[in-house]
Amino acid sequence: MPKNPFKWLYPGMKVKRWLFTALLGVIVVSFGAVLTAEPYVFISTLGIVWILCGMILIVLGMGKMIVSLLTLFLPKGEKDLVNILYQRRYLERGPKIVTIGGGHGLSHLIFGLKEYSSNITAIVTVADSGGSSGRLREEFNIVAPGDVRNCLVALADAPALMGELFQFRFSEDSQLKGHNFGNLFLTAMVQLTGGDFERAVKETSRVLAIRGKVVPSTVSNVHLIAEYEDGTMTKGEAKIPNPNSRIKRLLLTDEDAHPTREALEEIEEADVIILGPGSLYTSVIPNLIIKGVSEAIAKSRAFRIYVCNVMTQHGETDGYSASDHVKAIVDHSNKDIMDACLVNNAQAPGEALDRYKEEASFPVEADVDNIRKMGYKVEATDLLGVTDYVRHDSLKLNRAIIQLIETHRVIKR
Repeated sequence: MPKNPFKWLYPGMKVKRWLFTALLGVIVVSFGAVLTAEPYVFISTLGIVWILCGMILIVLGMGKMIVSLLTLFLPKGEKDLVNILYQRRYLERGPKIVTIGGGHGLSHLIFGLKEYSSNITAIVTVADSGGSSGRLREEFNIVAPGDVRNCLVALADAPALMGELFQFRFSEDSQLKGHNFGNLFLTAMVQLTGGDFERAVKETSRVLAIRGKVVPSTVSNVHLIAEYEDGTMTKGEAKIPNPNSRIKRLLLTDEDAHPTREALEEIEEADVIILGPGSLYTSVIPNLIIKGVSEAIAKSRAFRIYVCNVMTQHGETDGYSASDHVKAIVDHSNKDIMDACLVNNAQAPGEALDRYKEEASFPVEADVDNIRKMGYKVEATDLLGVTDYVRHDSLKLNRAIIQLIETHRVIKR
C-alpha cells in the first residue's frame, strides 16, 4: 500500500475521473430515491428514471476504474488477464503432479506439463559435481544449483527475457567463464538467506513467478559414489560414467542424508508421480537413494509412472534395454516404486543415429514383455523428437503422459 493514499488521485492515473463518475451515480440514485417517495405519479416515475441513470453511472465508473487498475498492474492488459483467469480457474483444478529427477530431461517435461496443470512440483537432484555447479559447490559449500535452476526457468511465468537471463552463460574470455547467471543468482540468494538453500529456491521462485514448485530432494551437501561390477569405485557425479565396467550400485557420501520435509509432503499429497526422464544413475536414482524417499513413493496413493530414456548413455547404460532401466530403479528402491512405464517404440532416422554411434549411444530397446513380467503396466508409443539430438519430443511425451493419467486414473476438473 502506498504511504500516501492520495497518489491514486494524481493527474494521469485515469482513476479519479471514473471514481467521480461512480460517486456522481450514487448522488443521482439518492436523488431518485427521494423523488420516488413523492405521492405524485409523475414525480415518482421521474425518480425511477434518475435511479436507473445513476446505476448506469455507477456501473460505468466502477467498470472503467477496474480496467484502469488492471492496465496499471497488467501492462499487456486483456491478454494477461485471460491467462491469469485460465491459470486460476482451469489449471489449478488439474491433478497434483510430482516429478522426480534432474538434468534437461526433467525441465523439458515440466515445461510442457505446466500447460496441463499448475499443481506441479519438481523434486530435483542436487548431487551434480561438474561444470559451474561443481565449482560453486567447492567454493561456497552449497548443494548443486544447476538442475534446480533449469526447473525454475521451465516453470517460469516471467517474461522470456528473464528466463534467458537465468540461463545466460558467461564467455570463456571472462573471469566468470563457464558460470551460469542463474547459478550465481541462486548462490547469492543462499548467502542472503543465511545459508538456507530451500528458502533461496522459494525466493527465486517468486522472482520468476513460477507456475508450481521446485523442491530440492535434500539440502545435505552429498556427492554420489558409484560401485562397479569389477569392484572399483568412483566418487563424484561428473566422474561416474565408466565405459569399462557396468555400475553395480549407487551410494551417497552421507548415508544419513535426509530428504527435505517439503519433498516428502508433496509426494504424500500427489495424484501422479513421474520418475524421469533423465540420466538413470545421475539424475533419477540419486533422488531415490536418499533415506525415506523411495518408501514415501511406495506408500503414496498416487499413480506412479517411469518415463524411460530413448537412448543409452555411454558409461552409464551401455547395452541397457527398457527393462534394464526399470530393474536398476527397482534394485535401488523397491518393487512398489512405479505402476506403469512409458517407453518409446519409434525408430529414429539412420543419419541421426549415425551421429550417436560416434558417442557409443544407441536406441533403448522397448522390451515391453519383460517389463510386464515384472508386474508393471507398459505404454509403448512414439515419443521421439529428432533435431540436433535424438530425445523425447516434448509435445508427444506430454500427450502420452496425460493419456496414461486419464486412462488409469480418474481425474476430474
